[in-house]
Amino acid sequence: MGISEIRDAMESAIVARGCFIVDIKISKDNEIVLTVESEHGTVTLDDCVELSRIFEEKFSRDAEDYELTVTSAGLDQPFIVLKQYLKAVGTMVEVQMKGGRKLVAMLSEADEKGVTLKYTVRESIEGKKKKENVEHVETIPYNEMNSVRPYIEF
Repeated sequence: MGISEIRDAMESAIVARGCFIVDIKISKDNEIVLTVESEHGTVTLDDCVELSRIFEEKFSRDAEDYELTVTSAGLDQPFIVLKQYLKAVGTMVEVQMKGGRKLVAMLSEADEKGVTLKYTVRESIEGKKKKENVEHVETIPYNEMNSVRPYIEF
């Protein structure tokens, strides 16, 4: 069984639970990790259990030996698919840029090309002694970022 076969077989069941596929990984030992995220809110344990049950109905262990884990995309995990970015619009994210720059910003837009971020930085203003907060809006293509993840503030 392959990733596209799993995606095709499970997509409608996942959508019916109000979720979407984030990632499917299959190891050479046939260990399958199906990662999903909720369209609105969070993935519940019931979602994972039900999707696991449906998976096992569609893919017989008698026909193919596999180990299955159905999991949610963790809060501390980087975004993988566009739907995750779109769901996070209006929230704070942590962006790790290529080259090492790290940025905490409001994700204001996302599309298939990249993201638009709003953030404030204290900067020196010409003609003024004190630094002032300056708001920036920056559109960044995906290929200039290493990762984007939800910003968790304690």
